[in-house]
Order: sequence, then structure tokens, then C-alpha cells
Amino acid sequence: MTARTLTLALLTAAALAAPTGQALAQSRPYAPGLSCRALAQIVASRGAVVISTSRTTYDRYVANGSFCFPTQVTSPAWVRTADTPNCFIGYTCKEFDIDDWD
Repeated sequence: MTARTLTLALLTAAALAAPTGQALAQSRPYAPGLSCRALAQIVASRGAVVISTSRTTYDRYVANGSFCFPTQVTSPAWVRTADTPNCFIGYTCKEFDIDDWD
């Protein structure tokens, strides 16, 4: 086997073994298409998750403050779901502001 043939064989094997980008990508949960309970369970089970709240908007939601940076605090988060117009699903992280003491 020549060096060229061996290299080609190794490159082909590597390409076939490598996962595709599609397999690695995770789609975001779409809040308007899920029930309130299902969406809240996703946040609780993952701890932190990016959720689409419409076709063009999304945000990161967390189960508790341990998923935020140390300089951040939690803010309760409600989103529209398939069965509830204002569903509490967890929290968002926001930078601490002195007005938070009020």
C-alpha cells in the first residue's frame, strides 16, 4: 500500500467516523408549542436551557441561582406556553443592580 493510498484510506475512515454538525446540534425547546408543565420540567431537569419564546426570540432560563455567574441574581421568568399565557418556568440571570436591594 502506498503512502497516498494509506492517507486516503485514513482520511475516509476519519470522515465516516466523525459526527456531523447536525448530530451535535441541539434544537431549542419552543415554548409556544409545549405545555407549561413540560417546559418547567425541561428547565428543572437540565438546570439551564436556552428556550425559544417565539420564532425570532429566545433566552436562557435556569432552575436556580447556581446556574448564574457570581455577579448575577435571579429574576422570575414567565413565558407563554401552549396551555398557559403566563407560565412560571424558572428564572433568568441578570447582573446585580443596587436597586435590587429595595
